[in-house]
Amino acid sequence: MEQLFAAINEFFQFVTPVSDFFWEFPTNFDWYAQIPILGNFSLAIILLVGSGIFFTLRLGFIQVTHFVKGIRILTKRKTESTGISSLAACLLSSAMRVGPGNILGVTGAIAVGGPGALFWMWVSAFFGMATAYVEAVLAQIFKQKKKDEFVGGLPFYGKRLLGNQLWAGILLSVMYIIYAMCCIPAQGFNVVSSMGEMAGIISGSTIATDSLFYYIVAVLLVLLTAYIAFGGIKKVTKVTDKMVPVMAVVYILTVLILILMNLHQIPYFFGAVFGGAFRPEAVFGGVFGTALAQGV
Repeated sequence: MEQLFAAINEFFQFVTPVSDFFWEFPTNFDWYAQIPILGNFSLAIILLVGSGIFFTLRLGFIQVTHFVKGIRILTKRKTESTGISSLAACLLSSAMRVGPGNILGVTGAIAVGGPGALFWMWVSAFFGMATAYVEAVLAQIFKQKKKDEFVGGLPFYGKRLLGNQLWAGILLSVMYIIYAMCCIPAQGFNVVSSMGEMAGIISGSTIATDSLFYYIVAVLLVLLTAYIAFGGIKKVTKVTDKMVPVMAVVYILTVLILILMNLHQIPYFFGAVFGGAFRPEAVFGGVFGTALAQGV
């Protein structure tokens, strides 16, 4: 088993340098890094924030003007011919978005730029809503019917927008597969180690990461995930319909409990966030946190 994991680790050794290159490009070139202010921002960050600002202006601040309408649609448990309601789709999306990236992004931002960095993460998230809306709409417009289900996403609308060329869809699909494979080591270990931590708390003992328990949990999770994923989008949404509300309630309750336990610190919190928001390190900290949240 150790030889197997060593082989897997060796295969994924390219992930970190490749990820660092793309997230830091072109700040990893001296000529760009020497440009005042701009040289501190990578192309990925400029594209993320820039596209968010563009789509926000182009769509007339849709994240504000259509917010109430969006909530109204979610409250209708209407099931379409595909068997997936708006609420189920939202829950599935939430399951994919709420994870280690959010936690690492916030802690990373504060570590780099202090509490003021949170302000810029809020700003980035606000404009990012417009980008997310555009991505979702494109996926719906260019989705295709496959048997009794609909499939869509970047490879499908990317293919259509690039002249309906088959090579474009294949290229985008391969890129996404590689991206997903690069996420396996970190995300997989995060899930398995979380199970180990919970088992350790229940048993009152520390479970070693190289113990048989971790191997068994890993195998079971892979088999269970494969069973759900290969069952199609309907099976996935059936599972998320049950699991995600529990996750969301636990998540929100945890936050509320933490707020109530530190109620006297709330004025200090907002004072620290807005008071330190316009220091240079806060701006870069917010950008760094956004990169972590998006990248992870």
